[in-house]
Amino acid sequence: MKALILVGGFGTRLRPLTLSVPKPLVDFGNKPMILHQIEALKEVGVTEVVLAINYQPEVMLNFLKDFENKLDIKITCSQETEPLGTAGPLALAREKLIDGSGDPFFVLNSDVISEYPFSQLIKFHKSHGGEATIMVTKVDEPSKYGVVVMEEGTGKVERFVEKPKIFVGNKINAGVYLLNPSVLDRIQLKPTSIEKEVFPKIADERKLYAMVLPGFWMDIGQPRDYITGLRLYLDSLRKKASVKLASGPHILGNVLIHGSAVIGEGCLIGPDVSIGPGCVVEAGVRLSRCTVMRGVRIKKHACISSSIIGWHSTVGQWARVENMTILGEDVHVCDEIYSNGGVVLPHKEIKSSILKPEIVM
Repeated sequence: MKALILVGGFGTRLRPLTLSVPKPLVDFGNKPMILHQIEALKEVGVTEVVLAINYQPEVMLNFLKDFENKLDIKITCSQETEPLGTAGPLALAREKLIDGSGDPFFVLNSDVISEYPFSQLIKFHKSHGGEATIMVTKVDEPSKYGVVVMEEGTGKVERFVEKPKIFVGNKINAGVYLLNPSVLDRIQLKPTSIEKEVFPKIADERKLYAMVLPGFWMDIGQPRDYITGLRLYLDSLRKKASVKLASGPHILGNVLIHGSAVIGEGCLIGPDVSIGPGCVVEAGVRLSRCTVMRGVRIKKHACISSSIIGWHSTVGQWARVENMTILGEDVHVCDEIYSNGGVVLPHKEIKSSILKPEIVM
């Protein structure tokens, strides 16, 4: 089987992290976002993953070469010269996706994190005999999204309603699809939306089905959702593979600590914290609801909450970093500094406090 991952553009919503690497390579739960997806695809027998990309393909491919060998899966790029929306990239990658077997192929949005129940999706797709299956997830506020209206028993999609004013349902497109090769005949090589132009036509012909995603789902393409996504992901690890999570008197709730990280005396870490490889957390540090990426040093008695600390950054002694502060790569926060929602571009030194959310160039 094959899969196409829609990587797309510049990842502006996750800047300053995406100023250092393309968005799918930003770490999430101690591995690049896209690797969560590739590993899950490999598990259900996908042999080739095509990345639909219009930005820095060489960076992506160089990085993923290692994983190609480790996971024994072929990873190639299909590069757009102009943005093609969410359907155009399928037409562009047509030759890579069709192998004559008639097997369906996966299409994934690269920002989506979930438990990826791909084997259930394959089973459901084969059972209904339709042309395409989309995964849907239940949300509390459907009025913010495009809602998928479906038959409860069969999963057959009746129609799509964009940002409904009155309640028509609470299931939205989760950005994970399983499509028969015939879907490619419906798509031209031009900027096209799969959600607004392709799926409604298949639904009109009664050939589109939806499966409700079990477990959690999050689009982690922006910082607040990234932090929420981390909580949901760690919660899911607790249920499925709790041995991967840290434990001990200095740990509160769900915490993921890489084996090569060093944690000092008297720290209190958690809940919902991820600490990457090679990090040094000195004595008396307090961490909650945050991601600390590879090679970061957090000095004594610093306090970090609801923030993302980019690769190889330093947070000084007694510093306080909170309220969606995002430090890009190699940022150095001096001792006793306070950051309230500062968004700091790479390679900066912060010598004075950031008292209200702002971008620091």
